[in-house]
Amino acid sequence: QVQLVESGGGLVQAGDSLRLSCAASGLTFSLYVMGWFRQAPGKAREFVAAISSSGGSTYYTDSVKGRFTISRDNAKNTVYLQMNSLKPEDSAVYYCAAQRGLTIFAPLRDYAYWGQGTQVTVSS
Repeated sequence: QVQLVESGGGLVQAGDSLRLSCAASGLTFSLYVMGWFRQAPGKAREFVAAISSSGGSTYYTDSVKGRFTISRDNAKNTVYLQMNSLKPEDSAVYYCAAQRGLTIFAPLRDYAYWGQGTQVTVSS
């Protein structure tokens, strides 16, 4: 079965960096658009970034543009989220997700597979 396993979360101070990883198995990784989402306590899950199946196109929510970078290594079946200049408002559980569609602009509901999430906490 399909498994997405996130890692790399933790407790950091404002201004620090973290790199999240998501290892995928049970699917032909290179055919899937991959996305990162996050959910803070009491809030809805929200889109953070997406990357096309080839890695050639990326898309970010406005609040992370210039600070976060999504990338992938299809040989390792892994997608990454490099997070720099972290802010307290970035604190959330971060999820990676996979969708078989063709667009990096797909909404959350189009993502078929989800990881269990990794906690990111940014202290001020």
